[in-house]
Amino acid sequence: MRKPRAAVGSRSRCRKQASSQEGREKRALSSSQAKPSAPDGLARQQEEVRLQAPVSPYHLFRDTAEVTVFRKSLLSWYDREKRDLPWRRRVEGEVDLDRRAYAVWVSEVMLQQTQVATVIDYYNRWMQKWPTLQDLASASLEEVNQLWAGLGYYSRGRRLQEGARKVVEELGGHMPRTAETLQWLLPGVGRYTARAIASIAFGQATGVVDGNVVRVLCRVRAIGADPSSTLVSQQLWSLAQQLVEPTRPGDFNQAAMELGATVCTPQRPLCSQCPVQSLCRARQRVEREQLSASRSPPGSRDVEECAPNTGQCQLCAPPTEPWDQTLGVANFPRKVSRRPPREECSATCVLEQPRALGGARILLVQRPNSGLLAGLWEFPSVTAEPSGQHQRKALLRELQSWVGPVPATRLRHLGQVVHTFSHIKLTYQVYGLALEEQTPVAIVPPGARWLTREEFHTAAVSTAMKKVFRVYEGQQPGTCKVSVLALTQPSLSRTKSTGFQ
Repeated sequence: MRKPRAAVGSRSRCRKQASSQEGREKRALSSSQAKPSAPDGLARQQEEVRLQAPVSPYHLFRDTAEVTVFRKSLLSWYDREKRDLPWRRRVEGEVDLDRRAYAVWVSEVMLQQTQVATVIDYYNRWMQKWPTLQDLASASLEEVNQLWAGLGYYSRGRRLQEGARKVVEELGGHMPRTAETLQWLLPGVGRYTARAIASIAFGQATGVVDGNVVRVLCRVRAIGADPSSTLVSQQLWSLAQQLVEPTRPGDFNQAAMELGATVCTPQRPLCSQCPVQSLCRARQRVEREQLSASRSPPGSRDVEECAPNTGQCQLCAPPTEPWDQTLGVANFPRKVSRRPPREECSATCVLEQPRALGGARILLVQRPNSGLLAGLWEFPSVTAEPSGQHQRKALLRELQSWVGPVPATRLRHLGQVVHTFSHIKLTYQVYGLALEEQTPVAIVPPGARWLTREEFHTAAVSTAMKKVFRVYEGQQPGTCKVSVLALTQPSLSRTKSTGFQ
C-alpha cells in the first residue's frame, strides 16, 4: 500500500487542515481525564529493577544488514502472496484520510479474537450501512447491536460507536492522526489498534504486536519466555519498532501479521514457504537439535548462544520447560497457561403466543446496558443453581413479572445449551411455555417485546439465544428434532488474534 500523498495544488489547504486538526487534538488531550495515570514512584522503581534483568544479544537484531534483509524479504513475499480482503481494497482505494482511518478501525475492532472468514460478511454489511464516521455516529445502539449479533464480544461494537460519536462531536469529524492521540482520545482503542490505524491509514512508522506478530518474532529470535510477561512484551514491541519499514509501515505491519496467519501458524507451520527462514533462530535451533540428537541426552538444552554469563537469560524458556523434539519451531512461543472460564447456570424460557393476531409471537426482554451482552435481547432468564431445585419457581416468577399470570403446569423443560464466552462457561436450562388458550398479551412493560419468528432471527440477540431457540423449535410438533448434544458444545473457537489480517 502506498503512503497517502496530497495533491500538489492542495498542499496549502492540507497544511491548514493539519494545523487545525493538531489544535483540536491538543485541546482534547488537555481536557481528557480518561486514561490512567502513571504508576507511583515505588511501583516504577520496582518495575525498572525487574526490567534490567539480563537479555542476550542472541534474541535481538544487532546487525542493520539483517534488519534490511528481513524487511525486503517480508515485503516482497507480501506483495506476491497477500490475501484479497475487503478492508484492504477499501483502504487502498480511499483518498480521504478520515475514511481510510475509519475503514481500518472497523476492521481492526472486528478482527479482535475473531476469525477472518467470519469477519468478512460482517465488515461488508457494516460498511454498506455506515460508510462514514458520521453515519455510524447517528445510528442507534439497537441498530449497532443488531448488525453485530453473532460476532461475539459485543462491547466492541458499542465502543466503536462511542468512538465515532466522540470524533464527530468533539474532534470536528476528523480522526486523530498519530498512534499516541488515537490511543489517548478514542474509547476502546488500545496500543495495538492505535498503531495499526496510524501505520496503515496515515503512514506513521510505528510497529505493531498482535498474536500473529508475537508468534513470528518469538520464533525468528527464539524467545521462549512467557510472551505475556511485561519484560517479553516490552522486548517484542521494541523489536517490532526496530523492524518496521519506514517507507511502507502499513504494508510491513500487515505483512508480519499475514505471515503469522498463513505461514508461521501455531501448529504445523509452513517453514519451507517462509520468506525469512534464513533469519529464523527457531529453525536454526531445530537443525542444531537434529544434528546433536545422537550425541546429547534427550531433552538437553543448547544454551551456548543465548545464555549470558550473568545467569539465565530472561528471554529464554525456563529450565523447567525442556525442548520438545516433536514440536520443532512450535516450541516457540511458550504456551501461556490460561485460567479456565468460570461456570454459571441460567434457566431461560421461550414464551410463545401461537395464536397471536398476525402470527405466532415470542417474548424477548432486554439485558441491562452494562455487563455481559449489554443491551442485547434474550428470552426471560434467571440465574439458577445446577441442581435446578428452584428453577421452575424462579422462572415462573420472572415470566409473571413481564406478562402477568401464566399456566405453570405447561412449563416444560426441553434440554440444555452450553455456550462458552471469553471468561464464562454458561449452561442454559431451556424451558418452553405456549399460551395456547390464553387471552393474547398485547401490552408489555418497557424493555420487553413480542416478535415473530422471522423478526427474532434478525433481532439483536446473541448466538447463545439462537441456540436456545433451536432447542425449542426442535421440540415443537411438526418440526425436526434437534440434537441437544450437538448444541451443548462451545461456540466456534475464536482463534484469530487481533490484527489487520
